[in-house]
Amino acid sequence: MFSSRKKDLFWGGDLYCENIESIKVHKYGPHIFHTKSWPIWNYMCQLCDFNNFIYSPIANYKGELFNLPFNMNTFYQLWGTKTPLEADQKIKEQCACYVHYNSDNLENYALKSMGKDIYEKLIKGYTEKQWGKKAEDLPTFILKRIPFRFTFNNNYFEDPYQGIPKDGYNVIFNQCFENCDVILNVDYLDDKSLAKLTDAIVYTGTIDTYYNYVHGELEYRSLRFETEVHNIQNYQGAAVVNYTYHKIPYTRIIEHKHFEFKDQPKTVITKEFPQLWKRGLEPFYPVNTSKNQEKIAQYKELALKEKNVFFGGRLATYEYFDMDQTVAQALKLAKKIL
Repeated sequence: MFSSRKKDLFWGGDLYCENIESIKVHKYGPHIFHTKSWPIWNYMCQLCDFNNFIYSPIANYKGELFNLPFNMNTFYQLWGTKTPLEADQKIKEQCACYVHYNSDNLENYALKSMGKDIYEKLIKGYTEKQWGKKAEDLPTFILKRIPFRFTFNNNYFEDPYQGIPKDGYNVIFNQCFENCDVILNVDYLDDKSLAKLTDAIVYTGTIDTYYNYVHGELEYRSLRFETEVHNIQNYQGAAVVNYTYHKIPYTRIIEHKHFEFKDQPKTVITKEFPQLWKRGLEPFYPVNTSKNQEKIAQYKELALKEKNVFFGGRLATYEYFDMDQTVAQALKLAKKIL
């Protein structure tokens, strides 16, 4: 295995956990494993023991707090509605003002399907910060990932299997690469002669970089993290609080100890700042626009011609995978190679 991170002397990529004040800190943002697939869950349980963490984030809009995902608790906090019928009627009243809108972009889709209050308080600011674009310039599929329900259920994911490795994600990679030769602090693209050491290469970096941008640069979003140690036991009472007001520069604050249910005397928080990606920064998310889709189609044609190089993961396939989808893809790829 080769690592393309020049500054990081560890494996695990964006899942790497750093130990600070006896707290496992998700160095590159929070990762909650969740899946509907029993075979995938069963496979992962062979690599680690999961706790029973349930992801229930909070949204902060100008100091007002709301439960996520959108559910009966959220609607009560917005309007004081107490029954599904009341909440449904309130949403329909607000949506009626936008029934003539075309659902061809995120803003129109949100106003037409969720109404003004949900959109302006809980969607617009956060989403525009996350993607660095105006909501009217974003595709609707981004919102379609967000659960929307008329029950008092704060569990963000509807998947039956969910949790975080009790000993952190590092143990998974320790298991996967046990008895393997591992070279860190090397960029494979700087020295492709390393390919002579193996019969097959699995490349997980940015595919446009691999092909030296022959079809132009693809767009990515990057992230910047500011991690702080606080001399208190509990900073915000939740693992994740989203900041949805556009004037707050970060999108969320992560308090890592709440992933583990521990009571260390100190706590560690991380503020997450989305930023425009440029060469030299770490790419995190592909930006799904029609222009980028045209480019990735050309790069995938080149990838099909490779004989012993295989492309996997978000950056090499330019697709927004969840972790269970990545595992499924990796297992499928392993069968193909082996």
